[in-house]
Amino acid sequence: MEQLPSLKQLFKYLQQMPYLASKNLYRVVNHFLLMDDAKIDQFCAAILTAKRNILKCNKCFMWKEKNAECVFCDSVKRDHTIICVVETWQELLAIEKTGGYPGVYHVLGGSISPLEGVGPEDLTFDGLINRVKSDTNIKEIILAMNQNPEGEATSSYISHKLNGLPVTITCLARGVQVGSSLEFVDRVTLYKALSERRPF
Repeated sequence: MEQLPSLKQLFKYLQQMPYLASKNLYRVVNHFLLMDDAKIDQFCAAILTAKRNILKCNKCFMWKEKNAECVFCDSVKRDHTIICVVETWQELLAIEKTGGYPGVYHVLGGSISPLEGVGPEDLTFDGLINRVKSDTNIKEIILAMNQNPEGEATSSYISHKLNGLPVTITCLARGVQVGSSLEFVDRVTLYKALSERRPF
């Protein structure tokens, strides 16, 4: 590797990418090296364009195009009296695929996890609480957390913070298997868990 400094540098940067298993690094590097120059240019341009043009909505914290309306918060077709709270935007997309949820969202950016050093101050709880306090039209908050200890702790924290406010707090039905991630739950199960939600 010392005789191939460019390859060494490529490995160095790819190793810094989360979720990319080390056993796949060689395959990814090989794929990039075999791509023709035009495709590499398009790939790099797509990353730069996304980085420069995509930012988080300051209301729901889902990604949106710069200088464009949020497809959820600014849609007149959505029911703005219901907010579905999710840990990440991947869960938001999973719920959208069910086609059965008419409301809007709030993306926390993760879940409370002391073991990983993630506390309430690292997530978008303040945005959610301020949103509920400032909008008297909001009637229901759906806690669509993953069915694991971190998700349960996050749901309890939100419930405590919203206690006393005139909103109904519900959570997904137990059709979602304990320990599962919503991102990987099939559409029918997720639709049933959402439509059959219960008081928290």
